[in-house]
Amino acid sequence: MTDYRTLADAIAADIASGCLPPGSRLLPQRDFADRHGIAASTASRVYAELARRGLTSGEIGRGTYVRPAWAAPHPALSEPGLASVDLEMNIPVLAQANTMLADATARILQAGLFGHALQAVGTAAKPQARRIAAAFLAQAHWQPQDDSIFFTGNGRQAIAAALRALAAPGGRIGVESLSYPGIRGLASQLGITLVPLAIDAQGLVPDAILQTHAATPLDGLYLQPSLHNPLGCHMDTARRQAVATVLASTGLPAIEDAIYRFLVDDLPLAAYAPEQVIYVDSFSKRIAPGLTLGFASAPPALAPRLAASIRAGGVAAAGFPLALGLQLMSDGSARQIAALKRADAAMRQEIARQALAGLAPAGDPRAYHLWLPLPAGWRAENLVAAAARQGIAIAPGSAFAIASGHSPNAVRLALSAPPPETLRQALTQLRQILDAGATEID
Repeated sequence: MTDYRTLADAIAADIASGCLPPGSRLLPQRDFADRHGIAASTASRVYAELARRGLTSGEIGRGTYVRPAWAAPHPALSEPGLASVDLEMNIPVLAQANTMLADATARILQAGLFGHALQAVGTAAKPQARRIAAAFLAQAHWQPQDDSIFFTGNGRQAIAAALRALAAPGGRIGVESLSYPGIRGLASQLGITLVPLAIDAQGLVPDAILQTHAATPLDGLYLQPSLHNPLGCHMDTARRQAVATVLASTGLPAIEDAIYRFLVDDLPLAAYAPEQVIYVDSFSKRIAPGLTLGFASAPPALAPRLAASIRAGGVAAAGFPLALGLQLMSDGSARQIAALKRADAAMRQEIARQALAGLAPAGDPRAYHLWLPLPAGWRAENLVAAAARQGIAIAPGSAFAIASGHSPNAVRLALSAPPPETLRQALTQLRQILDAGATEID
């Protein structure tokens, strides 16, 4: 019996030698299986292995293609790129906020709090810190309990701790079929299997949770109800209530990634299912990437497990970022910066939609990113390469696919990093590339 890795090695050798140049389309899996006299399941493993090595990418309904030689393998979007215009990473930093951040830092020093900021921080920090964070997160009809708040070094660490709290190695977590790329790496490190679930224009489909859990039980869910990354879609009240009903009927716990919720006013999913949702947020998008502070609110039944996970992982917040974060929450600076970013995101969306008019970009106009399905004649990997030749970094849909090897033929455009006029010029240039028609990768 031919080992699937041997077949993958042979194709990899053809790619390395140039016999299969970038952009080449591989045989459909069934045809590949027939040619090599192997089972369809073995062919599927071959193609999955090639995708895992970063050699190929798949597009739903279009097939599997050889990736550009320079393309980074998964997980993608982990480090800022070298392109002159970055539309790949969402890094919303406002110059107007610098003064507020400097003033908040000065107040910590002038108030003689610097010594306290250098002390060790426990898993839940002090009661006053929890009260400040709970009040900051609160809105009409929802406020987390003070004793439910935990602090971590950043949002990614909060997500990792929540995953450990819900699933042991070998466990199964349901997740939107397109999602935050970092969740794949976290799950892999923890030995957790991510189970892709169907999504639509509102996000996660409630029936998909029920059907998947009934077939093979899940240990929990990870989802983004607010300004989903990468699609930019946003659950309305009815969808949040429907998902909460599913959680109640199944008893499943869920992790709500609320990293972009500062841009909207909707109640979080945690407000509809307070006994089952771990709410995760951070300051990396809300304030600045350099202020790495994460926090999570857990229901009583899950709080001890989350606390133990944070403690075991050694990911409790450091003293100075926590002190600065608390200062920003207390003096109103964090809310002011969020308000500025709401206006900034809306302005950038308007720039993008003007530049891409007629191409049907998808996503919420309040988000810092949008999803662009590609016109006929273009493949996502080719557009990424063509844009890179012009100094513009964008992310292909394959970077967000939970199931290896297949993704929509689309790209995500992150709008937050360039100055507005640079953003306008880059998007205009990208539109010109698209209008010129599909190109082959050099």
